[in-house]
Order: sequence, then structure tokens, then C-alpha cells
Amino acid sequence: MRYLSTRGHADRKRFCEILLEGLAPDGGLYLPEAYPQISAAQLGHLRQVLNTQGYAALAYEVLSLYIDDIPAKDLRALCEKTYTEASFGTPEIVPIKALKTKAALGAVVYLEALSNGPTLAFKDMAMQLLGNLFEFELTRRNAELNIFGATSGDTGSAAEYAMRGKKGVRVFMTSPEGRMSPFQQAQMFSLLDANIHNIAIQGVFDDCQDIVKAVSNDLEFKRKYKIGTVNSINWARLLAQVVYYFAGYFQATQNDTQKVSFSVPSGNFGNVCAGHVARMMGLPIEHLIVATNENDVLDEFFRTGVYRVRGSADTHETSSPSMDISKASNFERFVFDLLNRDAARVKHLFHDQLNQTGQFDLGQDPLFAQAKTQFGFLSGKSTHANRLSTIQSVYAEHHEMIDTHTADGVKVAREYVKPGIPMVVLETALPIKFAETIQEALGQSPTCPSKFVGIELLPKRVHVMQADVSKIKSYIALHCENV
Repeated sequence: MRYLSTRGHADRKRFCEILLEGLAPDGGLYLPEAYPQISAAQLGHLRQVLNTQGYAALAYEVLSLYIDDIPAKDLRALCEKTYTEASFGTPEIVPIKALKTKAALGAVVYLEALSNGPTLAFKDMAMQLLGNLFEFELTRRNAELNIFGATSGDTGSAAEYAMRGKKGVRVFMTSPEGRMSPFQQAQMFSLLDANIHNIAIQGVFDDCQDIVKAVSNDLEFKRKYKIGTVNSINWARLLAQVVYYFAGYFQATQNDTQKVSFSVPSGNFGNVCAGHVARMMGLPIEHLIVATNENDVLDEFFRTGVYRVRGSADTHETSSPSMDISKASNFERFVFDLLNRDAARVKHLFHDQLNQTGQFDLGQDPLFAQAKTQFGFLSGKSTHANRLSTIQSVYAEHHEMIDTHTADGVKVAREYVKPGIPMVVLETALPIKFAETIQEALGQSPTCPSKFVGIELLPKRVHVMQADVSKIKSYIALHCENV
């Protein structure tokens, strides 16, 4: 399996090369030259694997279609090491729960539980595997890696918990100062491990993400300091997320002729892009529903064809803060497929036009209609009032407490649910991570897992910095050289 850049760079690389690299040399994102196709017989086999051998075995089967430069026995062992009941709380790893709606019509909404891992967020599903992959490959190469990332809340803690204590790995994680929930901040900033560096940027998430991309595009600096990334711009992380679409599909259906739709809370487009990959492989997905909060850049695109990046001043601070993103870095992967993999055009849109005007418009392009008709995308928006109402109704009707981002997914899912086609909402985090809003909605606080009781009172270590690429580079260099 070889991988190419969405912006047309001539290199074709294997999985372990792009695992440690992140962005392509031309600033593009990596995708496989072609998506492996799942036949009806293979789909039946994968269902049987999940039912008889469990999630780790399913992960191996899916990942092995894309990874041919890690020996099969080692890849299987990495999956088995990652996806354990001890780490994820249940033998199913990603169990689903039915929220019946319009029962008379046979319409059912499911929640797929993705947040039972070490940091109580869906990011653990990929990050725990990524940590093990990094350690394996770095040991094999006798090399080191300095991970540089950006987080709006959950990526940072998931990465840091996955990488703490890993041989040959340092983590430099940027986050927008004061823009995460108190619990999210405590999860990250209370980690005092020597290889963990938290940097709070005076700005919004998009400022953090821009810094990460700028550093990644400085090839000399990137090579000198061995810079890699754990954000979903890293193909390995996105690939790991593809697995739980297969698991959700098999649990929500009785046979392989049925179709399923997925509603996905979306900010950076990584989570739903994994669904796009699964659908391109042949998983019977009817619709991929992009659920946004007040920062509705993606909803605007799927409604109008206009992709309009917002500046810091126009990026709203919301009660689903992990989606307070106005520049979806993974979106380029989908547009690449939408435009028939025209790399030159993708480069023009994402490098030239966005930098010059802050937007592009595909509304009049005949290919835009295929976002819905060929690729199955729909979208919707949720507000603070919507998520309060959704949290209340789900709790009243189903005795199920959901977090604010999952509430956005449920709200939009309800607008599109159809009889005979199960609707699976991807849970993004446990409610304790956003306790203030849960208290506002329900008049009670969510239960805190015992291992996190008192976390907000722990000592914290975080370095506050301006959104200045040169100063961030200096900080990284200093801490890489003084070891």
C-alpha cells in the first residue's frame, strides 16, 4: 500500500513513513492511492470476526488492508495490546445503546459508546493505538520523535495519556488558553511527566492548528527536531477511527444487506472523514451526517458549497468547546475525493485561495451535488439551547446522560432519522468533562469516575505563549536540546 499527497507531491510512501511524518512535504494530507474494496464475502467475514473474536481482531483485519510494512504478527499484537477491556471498560470496547424514536415507524437512534477509554473521550480509540504504533516503529528504528499537536480539548489529553512514558517520544501540545472546560484543562495540565509539555496559546484553536501546520511545513526544522503529529492530519490516527464504523454497523444490523446512517459531531472533520473512508471501502452507509455547533463552517459548505474560514474574532466560544473550530484541517481529504482527486485543483483551493481570500465556493460546480448523492453527506447545526433541550429529553426518555457534543449529534440525527435505517450517533465524551452545562440542563452533576475525583485540584504545569510560530519553535528547540 502506497500513499499520496492531496496536493500532488511526487512521493509515494508506505505506512510507517507517513506514520512518523504527519503532513506531506507540500503541505498536503496523505491518502491511500486507492481505497481497498470490501466484497460481500469479506463483509460477512468481518462481522463474524467481531462476533467471535472481538474488537481487537476486527481492528487487525481492517488495519492490515492499509498496513503492509509491519509484520502481521506484530500488528495483531499491537491491536491486542491496545483494545482491552481493562483500558476501555467493556468487552465490546464500543457497545451501542438504542434510543428508540418514532417507534411506530420503526426508526431507531443508537449511541455508539466511544468514550470509555483512559481520558473519557473518543480520541482514545485512535490515540491508544497510535502510541503503541509510535513506540513499535521508533524502537525498530532506534529513533526518537517529538510530537507537536493542537487540541481544542480531547486530542491533547488523549495524546498525552497515550504517550506518557513511551520510549523515544516527547509531546508538545498547544491549546487555546481558557477555551477548554476545567476538567479538560485539568486532565492535560496535571500531567507532570518529563516528556509532556503543555503550551496554552493566547488565541483560539485555529491559531494552534495554524502553528502546527507552519512548523510541519518548515521541512528543515521538522527534520532537525524529528517533528511528528498526532492530530487527525496524521493518517494513522484517522485509519484507527475507521474500525469503529465497522463495529457500529455490525452491532446495529442483523445482516450485511442493511444500511446504516451515522451522525457525527464535527469540528475538524477527522471523525466523520473516517466514516467517509469506511463508506468508500464499501461499508453500507446510507448517510454521513455532519453535526456542527454554532461554528457552522462545515454545515454551511454542505448546504451551499461555500467553505468560508472564520477568523479568531468570529469563532464562537460554545458549550461544546471541542468543536469550536473554524478551519477543518481534514476537510481537504474529502474535497480531494469530491474533485475526482484533482491534486492541482485541491492545492489551488486550500493553499492559494484560502490564504488569499479565506474561502472558496464549489456551489456552482456540478461535482458539488455529489457530496450528497455519491458520497452520502448531509449536515445540520445545533445551538446551546438545542443541546440543553437534547440532554434533557434523552435523560427524561431514556435515563441516559450525554455530553454536549454528543447532544449536537443526537439533535441533528433526529432531523434525518428514517424508518428501516438505523441511525448511529457517535458518542464523543462522557458528561463529566462538561459538568457545568450538564448541571445547567439537568440540575445535577454527572458522576465522576473514581480515578478522576479531585483532578481539578491537582498541581498543574502549563506554559502560556503568544500565537507566534518563531517563539514556539524556539521553545521546542530548547526543550529538545536540553535533555
